Amino acid sequence: QVQLVESGGGLVQPGGSLRLSCAASGNIFSIYHMAWYRQAPGKQRELVALVTRGGSTNYADSVKGRFTISRDNAKNTMYLQMNILKPEDTAVYYCNTAGQPPSLNWGQGTQVTVSS
Repeated sequence: QVQLVESGGGLVQPGGSLRLSCAASGNIFSIYHMAWYRQAPGKQRELVALVTRGGSTNYADSVKGRFTISRDNAKNTMYLQMNILKPEDTAVYYCNTAGQPPSLNWGQGTQVTVSS
């Protein structure tokens, strides 16, 4: 089974930026539509952004214009550039396939905390 490893989270002030990475143990980005998800304390996991096999992207309204999803198939890595971060972006961020339910086992996620 392919493993997903998220990294790049941390503590950042409101208005700051972070870049998350999702490394896959296999060549999956050319096979699946991929997505970033997040789960805030006490809330359900939600889809934040997705990128199709063809490179089209889509975003949740709450992050549109601030976040950018991209992937590097050669490196088996996907990214989420997050700008103009807000306290409500605080969550654990995960990557997985874009289907419902997602096709792969969840990784450990990476914590993003936006606070002054």
